[in-house]
Amino acid sequence: MEGKPDYLGHRQRLRERFRKDGVAGMHDYEVLELLLTYALPRKDVKPLAKELIRVFGSFAAVFDASLEELEKIKNVGPISATLLGLIKEICSMYLAEKMKNKDILSSPQAVLNFARVKLAGLPREAFLVIFLNNKNRVILCKIIQEGTIDQAIIYPRRLIEEALACHATGVILVHNHPSGEPEPSPEDKQLTRSLLEAARTIDLRILDHIIVGREGYCSFLEKGLLTGKDI
Repeated sequence: MEGKPDYLGHRQRLRERFRKDGVAGMHDYEVLELLLTYALPRKDVKPLAKELIRVFGSFAAVFDASLEELEKIKNVGPISATLLGLIKEICSMYLAEKMKNKDILSSPQAVLNFARVKLAGLPREAFLVIFLNNKNRVILCKIIQEGTIDQAIIYPRRLIEEALACHATGVILVHNHPSGEPEPSPEDKQLTRSLLEAARTIDLRILDHIIVGREGYCSFLEKGLLTGKDI
């Protein structure tokens, strides 16, 4: 009788390491490998995990990839691609839930973590608005505009209508730069100025405008760019 394939013992050891210490001490490809075992239970997935990281450039970039991009990789079928996409969406839901019932001003990192997971890897620009009540607690997170690879325009009237509809008194604006570079463009600054002017007409507070990309983030608040005249 033939023995069990070597990879079965290896994946069992990976599971035991995770159960004992979590991902501490594990290589990024080993974490990805362990995840893929649930999509491909009868295959040695270490080579595939390493190949995914090589092709996309990093562990995070694998999860930022679209289902179509993932399925172009040899041995990545619909089940594996769906699992990887699902994990990122679960992370986004988890981080959104963590923001609820917290004073956002006292938890700026929670907002940043959510924004980066939600938007940083998208292939086109998208404009997300986090709507807040008068205690700075999250009412709703909503992508209200999707654009092209280098532009997503949100009209001031749309922002005002959405804020009034959910009775928000404050908002945090977030959009992504698919290029990876998060520094604001002249168009970003002009758009923010227009939104600030519109928001003042209904006493809507714009607490921040965050741009996220693969290279990091830029906060208009941190850079002192939310006075309007400084943009």
